[in-house]
Amino acid sequence: MSWRNRSKVRTAAQKLGYKSGFEAKIAEQLDSHELKAKELYEKTVIKYTVPARDSRYTVDWSLPNGILVESKGRWTSEDRKKHLLVKQQHPEIDLRIVFQSAKNKISKGSKTTYADFCNKHGIVWAEKIIPESWYTETPKTQLTETFLIKSWFSS
Repeated sequence: MSWRNRSKVRTAAQKLGYKSGFEAKIAEQLDSHELKAKELYEKTVIKYTVPARDSRYTVDWSLPNGILVESKGRWTSEDRKKHLLVKQQHPEIDLRIVFQSAKNKISKGSKTTYADFCNKHGIVWAEKIIPESWYTETPKTQLTETFLIKSWFSS
């Protein structure tokens, strides 16, 4: 796909309120399951601490059963560090990733793929689409208001 075509896809996705064409594809999938993607998109924000500073992470998708889903095309070193910090600081949260391509290498010259990294660190992942089982599965823990940014600001 040419650079211009990717740009058109991103522009079309942004007009729908998403950051990438891949997020727009996930939204279509959620809508096809009679879930209102717009109501699920970037609904949950998790507070976490980067050493020496507090940060916030807005999760792409919050399924009704409490499973949180991040959709990733490119998964940078910074993204991987953030995900590991959130996982370490909030082990009770069921945060999963859907990769556009899980076979991508984590860096140029590395033999480690996104899938390998997730498997090594116990991160639940899928490729291309949200697996059907994630819609009906019971997550480790149901989210409570304490994880939502609203309660973080109100306290």
